[in-house]
Amino acid sequence: MKIKWFGHSCFLLTSSNGARILTDPFDESVGYKVPEVEADIVTTSHNHYDHNYLGAVRGEFIHLDTPGHFVVRDIEITGIGTYHDKEYGRKRGGNIVYVFSMDGLKICHLGDLGHLLNDSQLREIGQVDVLLIPVGGIYTIDYKEAVELVNLIDPKLVIPMHYKTPATSFSIDGAENFLDSVGSMDSAGKQEIEINADTFHPTSRVLLLNYE
Repeated sequence: MKIKWFGHSCFLLTSSNGARILTDPFDESVGYKVPEVEADIVTTSHNHYDHNYLGAVRGEFIHLDTPGHFVVRDIEITGIGTYHDKEYGRKRGGNIVYVFSMDGLKICHLGDLGHLLNDSQLREIGQVDVLLIPVGGIYTIDYKEAVELVNLIDPKLVIPMHYKTPATSFSIDGAENFLDSVGSMDSAGKQEIEINADTFHPTSRVLLLNYE
């Protein structure tokens, strides 16, 4: 399967049979180039403009924006209800964590998670191969909480998202504190990687992707 990062929390996951999942598409106000791509499935973790811009998506697609269990194009998808803040959604509303089972791998996208996960939520997520995690704080968990969740979920590979870069207009923190805290890190030097369940043995725990 392939994992491509467009910036912020937007990824394109492409399975070996060509099924395409787009996560949290954003509009032009975020600062990154709007990802005008075709997708079969679009997931939005919550209803904010930097995560739910369906106008960026081309073709016919199925839109998932609720918790639950789904099977689309032979891909098992689990949506887990969480919150965008530490006050049970009173400040910023809800958030959905999505877990995708595809090509023998499990990818977890935490969306704009604003709190540490409880035992029930961690059990529902289960064992994860690739964790897509916000690390910029302010509107999400901060880098310390991100490190704690990485240790709790214990994925094979972590890909940071939702942090300050030269492209984004958001007043959030960069990835530096998170990267310094986790220690083992590689830079892909590109926007897209390809992984295979049979040969997936990352040399470092964290991989930084380019956004273009």
